[in-house]
Amino acid sequence: MKTKKIDMTKGSIIQNVILFAIPIVLGNILQQLYTTVDTLIVGRYCGDKALAAVGTSSQPVEVLLCVFLGIGTGASILVSQRIGAGDDKRVKDIAEASTSLVYMSGIPIAILGYLMAPAILRFMGVPEDVEAAALMYTRVVFLGALGNIGYNMNAGILRGLGDSVASLWFLVVSCVTNIILDLLFVAMFSMDVQGAALATGISMFVSWIVSVFYIKKKFPELSFSFLPRALNMQEMKQILTIGVPIGLNNSLFSFGHMAMQTLVNAQGYRFMAGASVAGRITGITNVAITAVSSAASTFSGQNFGAENYDRLREGYIKIPALNGIATLALGLMFISFRMPILGFFTQDKTVLMYAGRYVVAVLLSQWCYAVFNCISNIVNGVGFVKYTTLINLMMLWAVRIPCAYIINRFFDGTYIMLCFPVSFAFGMLCMIGYYIFSPNWKRIISKGDSNKGFGTPLGTYRTPYGRL
Repeated sequence: MKTKKIDMTKGSIIQNVILFAIPIVLGNILQQLYTTVDTLIVGRYCGDKALAAVGTSSQPVEVLLCVFLGIGTGASILVSQRIGAGDDKRVKDIAEASTSLVYMSGIPIAILGYLMAPAILRFMGVPEDVEAAALMYTRVVFLGALGNIGYNMNAGILRGLGDSVASLWFLVVSCVTNIILDLLFVAMFSMDVQGAALATGISMFVSWIVSVFYIKKKFPELSFSFLPRALNMQEMKQILTIGVPIGLNNSLFSFGHMAMQTLVNAQGYRFMAGASVAGRITGITNVAITAVSSAASTFSGQNFGAENYDRLREGYIKIPALNGIATLALGLMFISFRMPILGFFTQDKTVLMYAGRYVVAVLLSQWCYAVFNCISNIVNGVGFVKYTTLINLMMLWAVRIPCAYIINRFFDGTYIMLCFPVSFAFGMLCMIGYYIFSPNWKRIISKGDSNKGFGTPLGTYRTPYGRL
């Protein structure tokens, strides 16, 4: 490949992970600015009810988008494994199949989301005084789904190739576009939440288009194209076999968040606004989690593809530990400065009180989620996605949501954010248990001792999605 990439099969594990993660950290901060700038400008120019509408509208968008964003993760895992195995032709095949999947998923989701938006918002119990604005925001963002999916699919391919820097520059362009359009549509033209939604949607299309041109220029051997050329059914099947379980898991997780949002909505628009503002801060602190976890997935996939089991065994402890420590440090920093930061979004004392309480409850325990998520990505990187999917669903539907309903039913509903620490701890313990007790994982890790008596060579090794 003709651009600088990080080879996870060589050198210092922690150094490679940090170098890989830094651009993703910066990119995730910029990505958070999409919604943060929406929140800040809408809060300043349109008021707390519009702020509540933007906050509650993000949940239904995630539900439908997450299935297809998981497909991008599937493409990333396969690319990383094939890069590790040195199979450039099949990397090209994956890239070709990914382009087809962007259109096959992005166009239907835009139509489906637009049509389903009213029913979804009614299910969420959105108050009448914010329903019209929430519907407008939701529909406009859904119409921009193709750009969102296209960018995330291309970013997944680049991560699998070991290039995490390019996505940062795509997001710089997109974020600057988003800020300019927010100020233009909302502050200057008074387009309210519709303007904020348009700014976000257009920005994602810009990012997608830039990513296509980058891949075409820097990786000409992939013969990448903006439009699909052919349907490579074999590669599409393998992407979907890995990506759909991850996507469905993410989607059901987001659907659970939407169910949680009904409890938030039940507390009134001030609590809704407080939760929305707090979510911007907790989302920013989430950057260490997603960045290191993305690096963990690439590390796992490349070393599994290269049959480098000794290195895989060394990294599967070090990387989650790094993720947990970084997340805790970032969380403590934001807790210390939470009130001045929250004050940028609103001056309402009640909203600030709710937001501050929410931030403390989540950030003190988010390091547990960091460890959980990192282990999950390492396991996903070798193709074992079933257990991680199950634990993700249990963490939400068997722990977090029941806990929240109990708090709302028997205690004070404005403390429902306490369900997060409980679910984070549950997920972390379950994934640590997988490391300790899973026969499949033990079989992979045991190969580190010069492959003594364990299985077949990787060229004929059967993973959960077929033979490599």
